[in-house]
Amino acid sequence: MRFFVFGKKPEIKEGFCVFARKPDGDYNNIIFGVITGVDGNKIGVTGLEVNPVGLKNKLEQGKAGSRSQEILRNPTAENCIFTLIYRIEQKNFTGVLDLKKDRVEMISPKVYAVLDGWIKESLPELINNILSLSPGSERDRAKQILGNKMDTLLDKNLKKNLYSICRSLKILAPINKNWYSST
Repeated sequence: MRFFVFGKKPEIKEGFCVFARKPDGDYNNIIFGVITGVDGNKIGVTGLEVNPVGLKNKLEQGKAGSRSQEILRNPTAENCIFTLIYRIEQKNFTGVLDLKKDRVEMISPKVYAVLDGWIKESLPELINNILSLSPGSERDRAKQILGNKMDTLLDKNLKKNLYSICRSLKILAPINKNWYSST
């Protein structure tokens, strides 16, 4: 979501949510957080830094295509969810970003809540468990665990996002609500 009013950029203020990328070798980690201070072109940000190691490993193994490579090279708030399907490493981020040097985009509180919820609810781990298992009882159990997690999510946007990702990964049964049954 862009925060433009009549073609003008808004004044950046404390409390706004942002998304940025941080170089890590050939690819980028992602940062999302809340602005804690503004000093000219520099903003203080508190949030999370996420290293999508699972997707990076898939690329190194030749198991992911050019779209994955593009997402890792140019992550945005819209496409970064695909980096969060596989194993990730995260750490708290408290730092300063330069609006002239760093690629920083403002995001809505809803987008921030989805990204934050995705990490806090351990969804990358749960989805990766399903994707890494062969069809059978263990995979069915992993789907059931993810289904139970989805049923307990309170944030409707996060739940809708998770449902959409699971459908695109074909780990949902499209016919009934019992979406974690064998497919």
